[in-house]
Amino acid sequence: MDFGSDNAYGVLPRVMAALARANQGAARAYGGDAVTQGLTPLFSDLFGRPVAVHPVFTGTAANALALATLTPPHGAVFCHAQSHIMVSECGAPEFYAHGARLIGIDGPAEGPMAGKLTAQAIAEAIDALPRGFVHSVQPFAVSLSQPTELGTVYGLDELAAIAWVVKSRGLKLHLDGARFANAMAHLGAATSGELAAATWRAGVDALSFGASKGGTMGAEAVVYFDPADASDFEYRRKKGGHLASKMRFVSVQLEAYVTDGLWLESARRANALAQRLAEGLSKINSIRLPVPVQTNMVFAQMPAGVAARLRRAGAYFYDWHANADGPDADSPVLARLATSFATPDEAVTRFVEIAAAS
Repeated sequence: MDFGSDNAYGVLPRVMAALARANQGAARAYGGDAVTQGLTPLFSDLFGRPVAVHPVFTGTAANALALATLTPPHGAVFCHAQSHIMVSECGAPEFYAHGARLIGIDGPAEGPMAGKLTAQAIAEAIDALPRGFVHSVQPFAVSLSQPTELGTVYGLDELAAIAWVVKSRGLKLHLDGARFANAMAHLGAATSGELAAATWRAGVDALSFGASKGGTMGAEAVVYFDPADASDFEYRRKKGGHLASKMRFVSVQLEAYVTDGLWLESARRANALAQRLAEGLSKINSIRLPVPVQTNMVFAQMPAGVAARLRRAGAYFYDWHANADGPDADSPVLARLATSFATPDEAVTRFVEIAAAS
């Protein structure tokens, strides 16, 4: 019963088969191979416009490199105060941008807006920085997590409202899409037109397109919806140590992942398992679900004693945060439960059964 992370599970069979095929014969190094070259038309078709797409190994590199191309060293990037780039990437975005500053904005921790930022909050944060004041960093970009760290998804209207604020102030908009497939599955976006509406037509400039959490071995991509924004990306990627010599093994994973809708198929199963888990837990009086379940993450507030019982039975999950009241068995713990395309059905059933036991 591993609900710690979707990273805990393995590789989609079709991705593994593609890796085996790529292992035959020789190919040009450093992205000169046919598969890497083919990612540009493949992703352009996926999103319904010409894009620039660059593979990297990790989501941290994707976020950091994407933001570095959009933000100079004296710039500021606005993001949620609990976003991954703010609290879980060890300063990589600031490091890759040679000193650009992340500015966190608070947002609700519960309810339908959990994990999200509003257009008004972003506008107020941007406008608080004095423009043209040499002693202050200057606003250059806004980064949103889609889905958020709490698994909620920005709707198209919310995204458009934020993009208007961003564009009207001359900034760039970046999406951290570590679980982008799960967000698109929730929105029902599958066609190029629907994916366009959820990205560049809504005002998104750059997307960190996650794949590892969805079932690749280790492949992410940075997608620029205006290729001009990627003008120096290749140099930054090389300097940052993410230009793979055998790039075909990264690229072939991305190719297999998006071909024939595999990425959305795997995300739909993960999302459906999270819904099953949430439905089961919601029937238990001692457990509360403070955040709506929209993707593959369930946040369940439960007594510490229930959490301990689950762990003794072999369940693995993260405490998102523990209540400050103390360690007694009645102190609530907010557990994050992540499902994967490969999470066994019986793991969900067993987890709910153990949680419900008196």
